Amino acid sequence: MSSPSKRREMDLMKLMMSDYKVETINDSMQEFYVDFHGPKDSPYQGGVWRIRVELPDAYPYKSPSIGFVNKIYHPNVDEMSGSVCLDVINQTWSPMFDLVNIFEVFLPQLLLYPNPSDPLNGEAAALMMKDRTAYEQRVKEYCEKYAKPEDVGAAQEEKSSDEELSEDDYASSDDAIAGEADL
Repeated sequence: MSSPSKRREMDLMKLMMSDYKVETINDSMQEFYVDFHGPKDSPYQGGVWRIRVELPDAYPYKSPSIGFVNKIYHPNVDEMSGSVCLDVINQTWSPMFDLVNIFEVFLPQLLLYPNPSDPLNGEAAALMMKDRTAYEQRVKEYCEKYAKPEDVGAAQEEKSSDEELSEDDYASSDDAIAGEADL
């Protein structure tokens, strides 16, 4: 077993032992989902997101690819794909970081301190800069609609036909299934 695959295995086990719910895809240690809870004292508190993680062959020397599966309203997260704009993952990644850093430091910091001047979601960035209260209310609405703890595993399944869908929801019912984040 090469060093990167040992490190990948060790980091994944460390993440699982840190009380995160981790679900592997096709029994692979390279692709998996992690259930991530919104940070306390933030408008995201109470929300739970399924994060798709893909570890490249060169991990930890190359950064993981991460993306939100269920929708989140945030200036630095693309609403359609779930891609994340976060320097520490995209440009300044270091092998000194591990998976636990992503879920205990980087993602909570992203949600607590959005950067509207470098948006992937221009609407969220504009609303945040114009009216912080309205922005936080929209965040809470998205949490209620897309990030309920009991629904987090259902984000990748089709919505049931008995759910009430608005025209926007109906037109984009597959949006909840975020594709791979291209970081």
